[in-house]
Amino acid sequence: MTIVLFHSMYGLRPAVRAAAQRLRDAGHTVEVPDLYDGRTTDDAEEGLRIKDEIGRDELLRRAVAASAPLSDKGLVYAGFSLGGSIAQNLALGDDKARGLLLLHGTSDIADDAATGIPVQLHVADPDPFEPDDWLNAWYLRMRRAGADVEVHRYRGAGHLYTDPDLPDYDAEAAERTWATALDFLAGL
Repeated sequence: MTIVLFHSMYGLRPAVRAAAQRLRDAGHTVEVPDLYDGRTTDDAEEGLRIKDEIGRDELLRRAVAASAPLSDKGLVYAGFSLGGSIAQNLALGDDKARGLLLLHGTSDIADDAATGIPVQLHVADPDPFEPDDWLNAWYLRMRRAGADVEVHRYRGAGHLYTDPDLPDYDAEAAERTWATALDFLAGL
């Protein structure tokens, strides 16, 4: 299985590279585009500044450019937070997509979206970036679009709880996430 894994607003940090290696160790081919051209940070405000400086349209253009040469393989799109939002947009626009793995982030869904892909979301509970009302509406829109959706919530974990170098890190929630995600990917 070929997976395209997108980084969060912090850039292509060691935790993203470690996640890619974990997926490779499970037998997957993993591409990890650097949408920030080498810039990384461990500061949320700086991450937002970089994201805003590049702009959403340019980030999506870079993601499409990185994914397009691989799309004939039937990709699984995956991403962390901002990267999840980008992955979701690409997966819903790719009729050959095989799945969507969202870690800590979602995106809005067009009313006319249609997909039959399996989707798995892992998110903190509560999460200030993914509040309950938003997640409920997101889930309903994804189901209406035809997606087979699983949502896994992790009580008490911080937003980016899978990154051991950030204050949100929660080792137990991270390990449960990876065990569940690897089972999901093995079933695609």
